[in-house]
Amino acid sequence: MDSAVSDPHNGSAEAGGPTNGTTRPPSTPEGIALAYGSLLLMALLPIFFGALRSVRCARGKNASDMPETITSRDAARFPIIASCTLLGLYLFFKVYFPNKSYTGSVLKTWKTQKSKKGKTAAIQNPPARDSHRVPLEIFSQEYINLLLSMYFFVLGILALSHTISPFMNKFFPANFPNRQYQLLFTQGSGENKEEIINYEFDTKDLVCLGLSSIVGVWYLLRKHWIANNLFGLAFSLNGVELLHLNNVSTGCILLGGLFIYDIFWVFGTNVMVTVAKSFEAPIKLVFPQDLLEKGLEADNFAMLGLGDIVIPGIFIALLLRFDISLKKNTHTYFYTSFAAYIFGLGLTIFIMHIFKHAQPALLYLVPACIGFPVLVALAKGEVTEMFSYEESNPKDPAAVTETREGTEATTSKGLEKKEK
Repeated sequence: MDSAVSDPHNGSAEAGGPTNGTTRPPSTPEGIALAYGSLLLMALLPIFFGALRSVRCARGKNASDMPETITSRDAARFPIIASCTLLGLYLFFKVYFPNKSYTGSVLKTWKTQKSKKGKTAAIQNPPARDSHRVPLEIFSQEYINLLLSMYFFVLGILALSHTISPFMNKFFPANFPNRQYQLLFTQGSGENKEEIINYEFDTKDLVCLGLSSIVGVWYLLRKHWIANNLFGLAFSLNGVELLHLNNVSTGCILLGGLFIYDIFWVFGTNVMVTVAKSFEAPIKLVFPQDLLEKGLEADNFAMLGLGDIVIPGIFIALLLRFDISLKKNTHTYFYTSFAAYIFGLGLTIFIMHIFKHAQPALLYLVPACIGFPVLVALAKGEVTEMFSYEESNPKDPAAVTETREGTEATTSKGLEKKEK
């Protein structure tokens, strides 16, 4: 999971484009301000709309739109899994071995001594071994990025199609021939039959899929930053919409764990920044700082990891659903946490610009997104209500059974009162 904010300032190699051994011209203040402002705006859009759509998703009955609920156990494991994945991706490209020139020198010396003596001989004076170790690529980065491109090509098309579908429905005429389809995969038979995939869609969804495929081909062929951002925004919005925390405590565990994760992998090592710059995949939002000078072909990018959007975003979406559960016709906690996110990300960008170094955004986002709503809850005397709010997993049969039993019990009590 990429979660660093990176600033390729003044010709730094952080730019993400090829430097060819040359130094980039300094970015203008206007270009830097435009890049930072655009990243901030792009981060806010999927959080805001994803949170609104998460409410509809929680109430929906369509199996294809069922959210995935994160429990406290999942939240505690996530930073560990994310760390292993991040380190694995880093090592997949570069594993440290002794310098290859040393191995070649030893082999050459051994062959020379063997030819002189006519037999195999131990090397008397092997060449001095380099004191440093250099990265040796064990897999071609081109082929790895090609595989990743194909993988994200498919995922990106599906995510973008799901994202634009509600907006595109407004443009279809009333007499549009819309047919319903269902993609169903099951395992077993009879009473042991289990659904693996149950996806419902219609003709309008297929049109959206076709339009998204055009963006996918553009991304696959050109790797253009606009296509990258369209996929990144779609991934972020889908993540905020479909990933649900079951309660506020789980959110605090998840954000707290990733708070430590982010600080370690950004400040403690160069792993996260290296992965973010090495992968040609839409795992980050980018915006060029030299857009005013080079136009759409600009290549000096500032970047924001999708983790800095989705992780706080699912917590903000949870607070919106909590607001609705209070039935007070106010969205106090949602707006508070949303403002906290703006403050946290703005502070991240400011610190990054001052110190000219990539920053772990969650270092600033987590205290803001948790602290501000908790302070509001303390002021309103609703801390107990906030931390007792619970969401059931709609995919959990036990939860569904409990809900049905609760509904039946409420109905039966109402009938008894009427009879009396």
